[in-house]
Amino acid sequence: MDQPVRVNRNGDYVTVTLSNAAKRNALSLDVLLALTTAFDDIGRSDALGVILAAEGPVFSAGHNFGEMKGASEADALHLFTVCSELMQTMHSIPQPIVARVHALATAAGCQLVATCDLAVASESAGFAIPGGKGGLFCHTPLVAVARSLTPKRALEMAMTGDVISAQTALEWGFINEVVADGELQNATQSLLERACRGSRESKGIGKKAFYRQVSMNESDAYAFASAVMAESVVSDVAQEGINAFLEKRPPDFGGR
Repeated sequence: MDQPVRVNRNGDYVTVTLSNAAKRNALSLDVLLALTTAFDDIGRSDALGVILAAEGPVFSAGHNFGEMKGASEADALHLFTVCSELMQTMHSIPQPIVARVHALATAAGCQLVATCDLAVASESAGFAIPGGKGGLFCHTPLVAVARSLTPKRALEMAMTGDVISAQTALEWGFINEVVADGELQNATQSLLERACRGSRESKGIGKKAFYRQVSMNESDAYAFASAVMAESVVSDVAQEGINAFLEKRPPDFGGR
C-alpha cells in the first residue's frame, strides 16, 4: 500500500511529500501523525533543511471530513490537538522548512503552508480557509494564517472563504515567491539553500527564538532576544563567524 507521506533525503536536504492524491492529500489523523513523526525525525538528524511538497491536483484539501462526521467532541479534540502538535513540531525543529506549493491549499492545508518558515508557490497555486462559507469556521487554520497576515487580511480569508491566487498571496506577504509552474522545483531548492547558509547551530537557535519572541510585547521581546544573543555571542560558532569576518576569510563551522 502506498504511503500518504513520503520522506526522501538527498544530501543535506530532506523532502517530505504528501502523496495521497486520490484523497486530495487530506490531513487525516494518520497523515498528521506521519507528518509529525517525519518532522520530529528530521529535527533530530543532521539535515540542513526541509522542503514540504505534495503530489496530485491539490496540494492539500485540509482535514478529512469523513473523520469528523458523527465524531464525539473528545474525538474531534484529539484530532485538532494532534494537528496543533504537528504545527508546533514544525516550528520547534532547527531546520528551515520551505513549502513548495504547486496547487490549491485549503483549510488545514493552508495552515500547513502558513506554518512553514518560508513558502514558494507556482502561478497556478491558490490558498483558502473556506470554513466561513460553510458551517465549520476554520478556527485552528486561522491561528497559523493570522500569524502570516495582517488581521484584516486574515479575517477576509476566514470570513469570505474565497480562494486567493498565488500572486495575491505574495502581495499580502503570505508567501515568499511566485514562479512559473515549471520553475517551482528549482526556485524552492534555491530558497532553501540560501536559507541554510551559515551555521546550522546558529540557525536553529535563531528559528526557535523567533517563534518565541514574535508573540511577545516589544519590551519582553527585546529582553528575551538580548539574553539569547548574549548567550550566543560567546559560542564557538559565533566567535568563528566574528573572527572570519574580521580576518576576511570564509568561516569554518565544522558542520555546526
